[in-house]
Amino acid sequence: MAYTGEIAALSTVLCWAIGTLSFEAAGRRIGSTTVNFIRLTMAWGMLAIVGVATSEYMLIPARASGEMWLWLGMSGVIGFFLGDLCLFRAFILIGPRLCTLVFTLAPLMTALLGWVILGETLTPLNCLGMAITLCGVGWVVAERKVDASVKFWRPSVWGVSLAAMGALGQALGMVLAKKVINENTNPITVTQIRITAALPAFAIMFLALRWYPRVAKGLKNGRAMAQMTLGAFVGPVLGVVLLMLSMKHLEAAVAQTFVALLPIVIIPFVMVIHKERVSLRAALGAVMAVAGVAILFIKDNGDLVTP
Repeated sequence: MAYTGEIAALSTVLCWAIGTLSFEAAGRRIGSTTVNFIRLTMAWGMLAIVGVATSEYMLIPARASGEMWLWLGMSGVIGFFLGDLCLFRAFILIGPRLCTLVFTLAPLMTALLGWVILGETLTPLNCLGMAITLCGVGWVVAERKVDASVKFWRPSVWGVSLAAMGALGQALGMVLAKKVINENTNPITVTQIRITAALPAFAIMFLALRWYPRVAKGLKNGRAMAQMTLGAFVGPVLGVVLLMLSMKHLEAAVAQTFVALLPIVIIPFVMVIHKERVSLRAALGAVMAVAGVAILFIKDNGDLVTP
């Protein structure tokens, strides 16, 4: 199907917008780190059920090669575990707006890593579309709202550094996964291997820090569990599977640029759920970002140059 990669990438952002709001609501009840661990455990279980139902594999993708386990395992630990830990901590230190602004570096990091590790070279149209999209997103998230009820977040070197490390973890995780993704790769298999590798890292951390009582307490919160169930399905499961599908057809940096649209896609949801007003600046930034995405849909004769 034409534009399979682009449509899958846009669907990823929509899923992640719903998942982000669900995890945010659950995090206010039981804590973000606990949510991070439980959501991946839920996602792993959902993917295992799908795998058994489709007879692709049993509880884990046993048919996957050792090379896939190696690269996707590293991708999962770096992306799901290290990257998300840095990002979630950065949210606490510098707030979501500044954190999201720093996170827009992820597509640029992905482009550089994709060139170094995969030999990917972007076309001029790719670069133009990415630049316009990221400028639009950056303009929106950099807006400072004057509202006495909103906490004022002060930039800190440590907080900004953690946000940058979170972006680097996301970028490196995608590039490592892309290394073994091809036309015949099952996106469900890719996603489950990544989550399977990340979960033991979380388990060791919770054991070392003696945080398991937090997990037990979180499991007893029915409202948070319902929110995480929705978030786990549309985020780490459906969203990440769609992201892996998009990477079969797009350069890693282009796929990551679509993901950077998340702050724009969330705007309609917060308007309805939180009754927030959208400023003219946010609206213009969204239009700019959409224009950049439209350019990314344009095909030419040099989509990918491999030296």
